[in-house]
Amino acid sequence: MNKLLDKKQLDIADRSWLAKNGRPLIISGPCSAETEEQLISTAVSLANIGSIDVLRAGIWKPRTRPNAFEGVGETGLKWLKQAGKETGLPVCTEVANARHTEQALKYGVDMLWIGARTTVNPFSVQEVADVLKGVDVPVMVKNPLNPDLELWIGALERINQAGITRLAAIHRGFSSFEKTLYRNVPRWEFPIELKRRFPDLPVICDPSHIAGSRELIGMISQKALDLEMDGLMIESHISPDSAWSDAKQQVTPTALKRLLSELVMRNKTAENPSFSNRLEELRCQIDEIDEEILQGLDKRMKMVHEIGKYKRDNRVTILQVERWDAIVKQRKRVASALDLSEEFTDHLLRILHKESIKIQTKVMNLSPVGV
Repeated sequence: MNKLLDKKQLDIADRSWLAKNGRPLIISGPCSAETEEQLISTAVSLANIGSIDVLRAGIWKPRTRPNAFEGVGETGLKWLKQAGKETGLPVCTEVANARHTEQALKYGVDMLWIGARTTVNPFSVQEVADVLKGVDVPVMVKNPLNPDLELWIGALERINQAGITRLAAIHRGFSSFEKTLYRNVPRWEFPIELKRRFPDLPVICDPSHIAGSRELIGMISQKALDLEMDGLMIESHISPDSAWSDAKQQVTPTALKRLLSELVMRNKTAENPSFSNRLEELRCQIDEIDEEILQGLDKRMKMVHEIGKYKRDNRVTILQVERWDAIVKQRKRVASALDLSEEFTDHLLRILHKESIKIQTKVMNLSPVGV
């Protein structure tokens, strides 16, 4: 078995490329390199902010439909390196295949990231990983388009197995058919679980792609920092309204400076001993309540099992739509009276209903005793 898979850990041996003194890494630049003037003007303005650590720009742009702007290609790598030279900032770009990777390394791009559309395809990720063998550059991997944690981890493992130890994940949200406030739904539970499973792995948030609109970037950035993410990748353009791609989610360097200044950097803990004592008390209470909830759920599912047997023995269908509709309405009224959000209640009820159907289906497929 592969060493990494057997250890269930990634080999993150080097975090020196991250920002120092507990400050989040800030990566910024235009969604796309459009012209040399546009890229360098944006880069110089960002450098003047003083808090930008890495300059980014898309050289190749994977578009859903043909005939859309798909990036300037190799020429843009020259502009990107020149922008880095003029500002003193390291530069990074997205690579989607072996050719992109080879060209980016040829021009001395300092950091690379693998986009969401590439992460979904293990063959493409492996193609990039093969080129990276023997190369010492930081590589960041965005989450796949769909909420699949194992697919995300698999891409990280492939790059890690190529010998890349300066490795990070980028949380950019997930595609959804439903219309929501966001371009890509955050689903914060996924990066949280990734951090839990791989505590040494830096996780960077991409508020621009989660938001889809510049008005939401500040709020999402603050949420990411409150969840102890290690950095932010925010798209910035010297004239965002005229950008050739993703115009609505880019901000000017001036707006970015203001946004960053308004972010609150919170401590992981407080120095006040009474804070720690009180926090521990509250956590103990939550532990006790969680245990009560789990015991209650156990009782509920055992009751569901009995109902399944009763339905089976009397040849009654599992799903009773009218009953379920009445349950949802009644539970939501109770939840509202308790100040629980409708969204949370709806999500919880769906999970309970799904598990109940699963249990009753299993019971239905068992023959009654003595038959």
